[in-house]
Amino acid sequence: MLDPVRLLLTLPIMNRIAMTFPGCRTRAFAVFAWFVSATCAFPQGGGNRAQAAYNRAHYAKYEYQVPMRDGVKLFTAVYVPKDAGQSWPILLERTPYGAGPYGANNYPGEPLGPSDLFTKEGFIFAYQDVRGCGKSEGVFDSLPVHKPRFSGPADTDESTDGYDTIDWLVKNIPRNNGRVGTWGISFPGFFSAFSLINAHPALKAASPQAPMADVGDGDDAYHNGAFFLAENFDYFMDFKPRPDAPAGPQDEDWSMDTPDEYDFFLRMGTLAAADEKYFKHRNQFWSTMVAHDTYDQFWAARALGPQMRHLTAAVLIVGGWFDTQDLGGTPRLFQAIAQDGSAPAATLVMGPWNHGGWAGGDGDMLGNLYFGEKTARFYREQIEFPFFLQQLKGKGGGLSVGAGAAPKAWIFATGRDVWRMFDTWPPTNAVRRSIWLDAGGTLSFTAPQGDGGQFDEYVSDPARPVPVTSEIGVDLSEDYMTHDQRFASRRPDVLAYQTEPLKQALTIAGPVTPVLRVSTSGTDSDFIVKLIDVYPNDYQDPAIAAGRRNQRGDVTMEGYQQLVRGEPFRGKFRDSKSQPEPFQPGQPAKIQFAMPDVMHTFLPGHRIMVQIQSSWFPLIDRNPQRFLDIPSAKPSDFQKAAERVYRGGPDGTRLDVLVTE
Repeated sequence: MLDPVRLLLTLPIMNRIAMTFPGCRTRAFAVFAWFVSATCAFPQGGGNRAQAAYNRAHYAKYEYQVPMRDGVKLFTAVYVPKDAGQSWPILLERTPYGAGPYGANNYPGEPLGPSDLFTKEGFIFAYQDVRGCGKSEGVFDSLPVHKPRFSGPADTDESTDGYDTIDWLVKNIPRNNGRVGTWGISFPGFFSAFSLINAHPALKAASPQAPMADVGDGDDAYHNGAFFLAENFDYFMDFKPRPDAPAGPQDEDWSMDTPDEYDFFLRMGTLAAADEKYFKHRNQFWSTMVAHDTYDQFWAARALGPQMRHLTAAVLIVGGWFDTQDLGGTPRLFQAIAQDGSAPAATLVMGPWNHGGWAGGDGDMLGNLYFGEKTARFYREQIEFPFFLQQLKGKGGGLSVGAGAAPKAWIFATGRDVWRMFDTWPPTNAVRRSIWLDAGGTLSFTAPQGDGGQFDEYVSDPARPVPVTSEIGVDLSEDYMTHDQRFASRRPDVLAYQTEPLKQALTIAGPVTPVLRVSTSGTDSDFIVKLIDVYPNDYQDPAIAAGRRNQRGDVTMEGYQQLVRGEPFRGKFRDSKSQPEPFQPGQPAKIQFAMPDVMHTFLPGHRIMVQIQSSWFPLIDRNPQRFLDIPSAKPSDFQKAAERVYRGGPDGTRLDVLVTE
């Protein structure tokens, strides 16, 4: 749902954002950049004049109000190749972020379609404002639900809007070949996935990229019951219902009045204070999300995975290992499609990218990490373009490798920094191993001796929560998932455990499953688990040798503690995500959950580290450490709590991982 500006975002794209949302400036500009979808991949005006001239020379633009079955009309901009000598497939993106630039004579200054390869090859490109957005009629729903049954022929949801749009396009746009593909990143990726449900026969290919697969559990809103505070607050402060027709999101300037987001949210106080001070109970998008703080039927009805049945189109699902918003749902959506087995083809791509980072730039670096190859360019040229070219035009070998079959998963293995191909995900040859917490801040691959009564402890203070990053800024850096964790391991309220330097490489592939045995002096607490790659103190930085980092820069990669994966768990949901239960103070309890997938190689000489803490601020909201309704919590409800993490014996705390070659 939330779309950050990528590290390699260009000035023309930023200009486009400013032209589309003229009210944004200074900090508001940065915030808007977080939710402008597929920044270099959907047309919004501005951009490069030469590209706009190319688009104008090769494509005729038309604007339509496409009728849905209930009579609501959706604005759709269509770009048709001027070459009348052949027919063309249609590529459709449906978006809540604006299908502009509006006006039949206004052309975007960016390539049409997912990349310039598509623009040069030739497709019919269609961009549509979803209901209640841009120039479309109707009412916008920020959390659409699929209806398992309809009240009548005029009843609709996003699957029927996608169907009706495709039906109208193939019947009314001249020189189309009757084959349609959908694509999009984040919210548009969600709409692409929706197009697969009861799909139109003309839909032959869909590429949901970083889709909102399950907002209530693992994607934008909640992770194991913990609310993703900072990103949702920033997003919904600028994405609001607007009172004028058509009813859709509107933008509005606001300011934190501080350069430090951590300080801002700490002074803001509670979730209730956010509504009182800032939203003023006028943004039902925010209010609805916060009100549903358990995984109830509201969220279950909006999960996409259960709807991925009886598919008739080929699917390419794309995500990034460092996606701060929609990482968890991407592999799970693929697994749901693979388990159903009805799709003609289904492929998962996971690369070393942040949210949407594959759509532009080279992808050879993110934050302080250097990958040694142009991963984003490889994806666009060798995966995305061949997929659509084969499915919509019948050209090329698609995703097949040589004379062999197409892999089911293209996975970039970080650490070793190579692409791997698999017939299944996670790999079938992966072997389950456990990494145990042991005495003296160590980790062991064998269960330590003891009866499980040994423990390490810390005091969690909601007034001094553990920050996500050591950086100071007005919003969370788009690359914070790559940041050095040394600052955290030095805090007294963070437990850190590590192995000796590895003698052999160890590759983890798939979900990471913490199995915790913990207690708290309160009646509720959060437990955040972080898996970290500790670089050796004599590490030779390849980015310096490649000229991608200054030798005297402020980044010290020797001893770097790279966050490989981190995930929170709100303790009261340890037995059920829909029926919370309090802790009994001081009584040990088991918490087991799956962190989002990884594929990472810990190289020889590196160490594996695990950190455990009880706050991660302001990424997630603070837990009062009392069993209560957190959205209604008062400042006086917040208390310190003594947290214990137990180790030793078969019931001691461990991480279960899948290890492959």
